[in-house]
Amino acid sequence: MTARVLVVDDLEPNVKLLEAKLRAEYFDVITAFSGQEAVEKAKSEQPDIILLDVMMPGMDGFEACRIIKKTPETAHIPVVMVTALEQQADRVAGLEAGADDFLTKPVEDVALFARVRSLSRLKVMTDELRLRHATGKGLGVVEDLDFDSILEGEEKPRVLIIDDQADQAERLTGYLSDKFLVSVESEPEVALARVRSADFDLVIVNMSIETMDALRLCSSIKSFEETRLTPLLAIVRQGDTRKLVRALDIGVNDYLTRPVDKNEMIARVSTQIKRKRHIDHLRSSFQASLEMAVTDQLTGLYNRRYLASHLSAMFNRAFWTGRPLSVMILDLDHFKQVNDTYGHDAGDKVIQAFADRVRASTRGMDLACRYGGEEFLIAMPDTEKREAQVVAERLRQDIEINKIIINSGRDELQVTVSIGIASTEDGLKDDTAQKLIKRADEALYGAKTHGRNRVVADAA
Repeated sequence: MTARVLVVDDLEPNVKLLEAKLRAEYFDVITAFSGQEAVEKAKSEQPDIILLDVMMPGMDGFEACRIIKKTPETAHIPVVMVTALEQQADRVAGLEAGADDFLTKPVEDVALFARVRSLSRLKVMTDELRLRHATGKGLGVVEDLDFDSILEGEEKPRVLIIDDQADQAERLTGYLSDKFLVSVESEPEVALARVRSADFDLVIVNMSIETMDALRLCSSIKSFEETRLTPLLAIVRQGDTRKLVRALDIGVNDYLTRPVDKNEMIARVSTQIKRKRHIDHLRSSFQASLEMAVTDQLTGLYNRRYLASHLSAMFNRAFWTGRPLSVMILDLDHFKQVNDTYGHDAGDKVIQAFADRVRASTRGMDLACRYGGEEFLIAMPDTEKREAQVVAERLRQDIEINKIIINSGRDELQVTVSIGIASTEDGLKDDTAQKLIKRADEALYGAKTHGRNRVVADAA
């Protein structure tokens, strides 16, 4: 996978060297020679990943990273700090500044390329979710997302450690137990089942477990739909580059080398969980925007937009299977009088109460939607016209008999409904979903013209 990489270093030879290596691997490279220039180019060029030197005059890499991660337009861009600093405290400082990784010079090419590809894949997915969220926000169906605030007040993150070395697992648990709910599993097969059945925020895998190939375990976790987005953090031996590269290619999100430093581990675990919850919120907001886009806000039933696509699929299924599809259109009688007499708020209450009764009268396989105003549509697959008539008549009687309470119980309204029905049983060879609706609408017109409060089925 290719990507646009922003290389930042105050020394031109270092920039040229990294640029040549990345271009040889077919990456598109942008360059900057200071922290301030890095911040500006990150915003204007929107790279897929930033390779950022730490030791620079003026604004150093730590400060540049903090600004990049605090700026909404660039906060989602992965940052890898590349530096000659070897102190553990420097690594932790970089991670706490928001960096996604911290590589020490001289950087091993294979590990660098694997990390760039891994973080670029993650950014592609995040970009798609951000785009969907922005679309929902533009349509006014989801609110703006404040990443810092969404983590406040949430329960402790759940972490699973998969390790058959009891002393190391106990040590890691001690590192994390103050901030996280930690579970330990020594049997990989059992661990895989636990990951699939529980909602863990992070899974830590010892890549040296003896009872199973750790790479295969990571691959299995990433292959199941329910665990595909669960972040994995690998514990690898110092210098085991081959296994690390394979792990990153498989989908492992981050890694630590032994011996594990407590502060670095907490920083890396926190970064992965924060990113996961960010992605979870983006996905849930997209799902909410999708539901709002196809759902009528007043009644909670599907809207006409959803009907347009879904009814065609139901009709095609009925055509190919030879099983009947019946459609009924329902219209509240004299609804304008309700609005004129009691006001539109009361009218909304009537619409909501009617929708509740429609929902209660339909099966899970049926499609019930608000067709417009006081008009509703129910599509009933595998249902003959005479069966639809029975359901329609039962619903008509329920509406007529049971009054609707409005104005906090001060008033009761008796409303009635007219219903028209049509079925694919009566359609010609060139029948379509739209023609089916038209026949049901004509039957409804017949119910209205013959006195209302009745069910009329389209004549064959």
